[in-house]
Amino acid sequence: MQRRTFLRHVGGLAGGAALGQLGVLAAHASAASDYKALVCVFLYGGNDANNMIVPLDTAGYANYAQTRSYLALPQAELLPLAVSSGSPLYGLHPALPGLASMWGAGNLAVVANVGTLVQPLTKTQYLATTSHKPESLFSHIDQQHQWQASISSTSSANSGWGGRLSDQVATLNANSTVPPMISTGGNNLFVTGSASQALVIPISGSFGLNGFANTNADVARLAALKLLLNADQNVTLSQAAETVAGDALTSSAILNPILTTTSATLQARFTGLTSNFSKQLLAIAKVIEARSSLGASRQVFLATLGSFDTHTNQLAQQQTLFADLDGGLSAFHGAMTDLGAGADVTSFTLSDFSRNFLPNTGGGTDHAWGSHPLVIGQAVKGGAMYGTMPTLELSGPDDASNLGRWIPTIAVDQFAATLASWFGADATALATVLPNLAAFSPGTLGFI
Repeated sequence: MQRRTFLRHVGGLAGGAALGQLGVLAAHASAASDYKALVCVFLYGGNDANNMIVPLDTAGYANYAQTRSYLALPQAELLPLAVSSGSPLYGLHPALPGLASMWGAGNLAVVANVGTLVQPLTKTQYLATTSHKPESLFSHIDQQHQWQASISSTSSANSGWGGRLSDQVATLNANSTVPPMISTGGNNLFVTGSASQALVIPISGSFGLNGFANTNADVARLAALKLLLNADQNVTLSQAAETVAGDALTSSAILNPILTTTSATLQARFTGLTSNFSKQLLAIAKVIEARSSLGASRQVFLATLGSFDTHTNQLAQQQTLFADLDGGLSAFHGAMTDLGAGADVTSFTLSDFSRNFLPNTGGGTDHAWGSHPLVIGQAVKGGAMYGTMPTLELSGPDDASNLGRWIPTIAVDQFAATLASWFGADATALATVLPNLAAFSPGTLGFI
């Protein structure tokens, strides 16, 4: 077998996990003395936020029930989002009791009507011009890219805001022994930076090369592989590929014992949770549990859950998906509290878009625009809603159509900037992480 063929065959790590592109992290004088982590939970397919956050007041619910028709959730089943004074105005979907408890504890915030925007946009402006609109509205792949890139003028950005943020705080991770960006959901744009890309870790099984155990033959084979990875270092592309493979081997050797060990602390929280999503969060929790030994001061994680593309059978499908989301996030944040990292780890949801307020005729909803992401953690100023909920009126002041496609009043850029500022990005860094942030005011929203 030729050397390059051999390298190509051994390039994949067990469980489908591998490094994407790793930039060379320069040595820096010192790392941060504290620890913070952001955990992005991307809800693929376009989560119907209109049935996640529902009006509870008499007039609001009556309007909701009339418009949503067969998709309307019974008012008595909604989980009230209590406020400091007066009656709750909104309720959560009944499959989200854990998140409702986090709201009550002040650890969950709702950010209302967030979406992809090039600039602030009224309905009059939206109808009057073809410019200054996000590219390819209502398209899954384009809107996924724009939420993850926080660049709404194009769908061809080659880096995400999580990746660019990780690039900007690289000096704080001088002592990290593994890449500070880690994904359990594949090589997504969100965790692609200009200088680095996430390490993709498995959620089950071992993390390393197959066929390299502790026998004499395996030891010799591994030694031969390492020699091959040091060849052709004078050829730029070969050097890059061999560096990636070598770094992947190093990272897998460090993380494999962490990911395959059963933690009593984490096991108590995740017992009985067997879904792919819960396993993703358990793997992330294991890495955070080992944060001191790994030396990272700032970590960015990505987990994914789908499919929220509920054109049909929405009531049953969303019930199942929300139960999975609620169980996983409740266990994860309970575990963060147990580990003493409750105030250091902040999770948040993103999704392609919300869905039409007016249902379709097939038992579901179609693609829309503005949505309501959730933010969770002890650092969050929770038990509150930030921004302004849209007027739930077909063809009303916030509807880009006659179907209930809410024009966002908060940009992804502002939502991301609030999290990035907490993470450690200063004004200069924010300008690089979020190049269109200056188009919006205020730049940050104060929910954390």
